[in-house]
This record gives sequence, C-alpha cells and structure tokens, in this order.
Amino acid sequence: MLRDVQKKLIHSPYWPSSATLKHYIAGMLLSGAGDAIGFMWEFEYSGPAIHQAVKNLGGLKNITAKLPDWPVSDDTVLHLATAEALATGKEGEQILHELARHYVKGMRDMTGRAPGGTTITGASQLRPEDKDGYRIPYNPGSGGCGAAMRTMCIGLRYPKPEQLSTLVAVAVEAGRMTHNHPTGFLGGVASALFAAYAIQRRPIMTWGLGLVKEACPVAREFVKTAGYAVSKTERDWGYFTDKWEWYLKRRGLSSGTGPVVWPEQYGPAERDEEYNSFSWSGWGGSSGHDAPMIALDALLGAGSDWEKLMDRVAFHGGDSDSTAVIACCCWGLLYGTEGVPECNYSSLEYRDRLENSAKKLYDLSH
Repeated sequence: MLRDVQKKLIHSPYWPSSATLKHYIAGMLLSGAGDAIGFMWEFEYSGPAIHQAVKNLGGLKNITAKLPDWPVSDDTVLHLATAEALATGKEGEQILHELARHYVKGMRDMTGRAPGGTTITGASQLRPEDKDGYRIPYNPGSGGCGAAMRTMCIGLRYPKPEQLSTLVAVAVEAGRMTHNHPTGFLGGVASALFAAYAIQRRPIMTWGLGLVKEACPVAREFVKTAGYAVSKTERDWGYFTDKWEWYLKRRGLSSGTGPVVWPEQYGPAERDEEYNSFSWSGWGGSSGHDAPMIALDALLGAGSDWEKLMDRVAFHGGDSDSTAVIACCCWGLLYGTEGVPECNYSSLEYRDRLENSAKKLYDLSH
C-alpha cells in the first residue's frame, strides 16, 4: 500500500533530488542548534510564555546559540555518542559494544545538561567490555524519550530502503541500552527511520504510516529473534503503535495521503493542549512515542520555513529540546541550512564534532 501511495505523491519542490554531504552536515548541526535553543525552556510549561520570551530576545534571528548561555543538553551529547560510535564503521555485535562504550563515556559529560533518571540508571548498568554487556535488566518504566533523542544518526548511517532491517536492529539495540520498554526503544526506531526517510526524499505524509506498517513489524520480529525480554516486551508493545495509529487518524494520514487535518486554531496555547493529548502523562515530548510524533507534526506544519518549525517544535511547553533535536535533524537533511540564521548554529557547542561525524557517516553510507 505504501509503495502505491509513494507513486501517487510528488516530492516537495524545495528538496533537491538527493541528500548531499551538506545536508548531512546540516542535519547534525541543526539537531544541535534545535537542542540548545529548546533546552533553554525545557522546563517551562507554557508555550505562550516561551514565545514571549523569544520575542523579548529579538526573535529567533537574534539567538546566538553558544556557550555559556546556550549549551547543548544530554540529547546532543548522546546523539554524538551514537554518531561517533557508528562512524567507526563497526558492524554486528561489535557496533553494539562500541555504542555502549560511547554511552558510558558520554555520561561523564552531563554537568548542567539535565539527563533523565532512566538514562542515568540504564547507562550505569552497561558493561561494554563484557559479553552481552550492552544489555540491561528490563525496566517497565523506561518508556521515556531518552532513546528517541539520540538515534537520528542511525538513519544517516543506514539511509537506504533496503537497509531497513539493519536500521531497525541497530536502533532497537541502541535504544534498549537505557530504554528497553517498547514505548522507549521504538521512539529510537522512529527517529532513525524519519532521518532515513528524509534522506530518501520520501513524502512526509507517509512517514508515520511507514513507521507503523513497515518498521514496527520488523522491530517486533527482531525482538523475538534476538531473544531478550521477549515476553515482557510483547506484553508492553501495544501502546506505542496504538497511539501512533490514533495520531495518524487524527491528522487524516491513516492512508499516508492526506490532506493533513489541523485543528481550527493551532497557536502556541492550542499546541500545548494538543501535544499534551499526544503524551503519556501530560508533558508533551517526554516519552518515546510522542517526541517523534511532535517532531513529525512540526515538520508537516512548517514545510521549509525554519522559524515556523522552531515555533512548533522548540517553543512549546514540555520536553522541547528532545522534540527539537529530532525535527531539526530531519529538517536539515531535507533543506540544508537555507533560511536558517547563521547565529543559530555557527558558534554551537561541539560544532566540530557534529560536522566531523556527519562527514564520516556520509562516507560510510555511500
């Protein structure tokens, strides 16, 4: 069904025919920029209050994301950990141990970055040098967004449609290193998948359906084959896919064709209410299912307009840095840095590492 939908839909006129090295760099850089800017208001409940604060600063065009006032959060530190592990080119069991090593190392760089409790606990249980040391005990409370916020770059490493099973396997295992509840690690699958879809130039209206109908079944089969915490994972599986099917129906995207159905009013206050309805506990973007959901919602609504994207994904009440780090990575892969104020990313913390990892992932994927 999805392939038929693809044939009927045209690509955006704003997208070049393929993702170049510049798009890879933009994806990594803008993910960091979205994180740093969203992190400023991560614990603010009110979207309207955030919009007023941005206005008081002179607008997005006047935000220079640099230290000391605009550090990246744990999201970018661990996204870099994922990217730099993947950039080693290792495969199979070796890449899983490499990911675990980089996560343990990344957790030493968390001062002032507000890592989540589940991430702290999970990473502390990793034993990268031991056999199966990338596995931790099943945690039924690990449905947060800690996997979703750090796995976009898996899509940069495995961007081709024929690499779906590898992308899913690596995303599942990377996510389960801290978040082994399916609501948590399937969020990691979503972020990696959406980045790959952006590189493939797949119409955005089909992304959610691709997640539910293509990637999630592959993930479920992989979990059974891998043989780790199968019964507990099966028991807890349904919430993620049920919520995503609910979202697709709400937006008129159950068939992947649209048109997108939006609320009649959808300003900052209405988006706060809407995002909270997506969420597990009334804090939009804090869980594995709704962080990529809000990211996709923003990408659908903003098109190629960076300011509209940030209005929707970084300046909302809730876990705004985690929603922004996902959406801004995908946006950069689609549109590059065209129309983005240079000050938003030119002095970004860890800019060199973000650019270098993008270059290595591009080389490995081509």
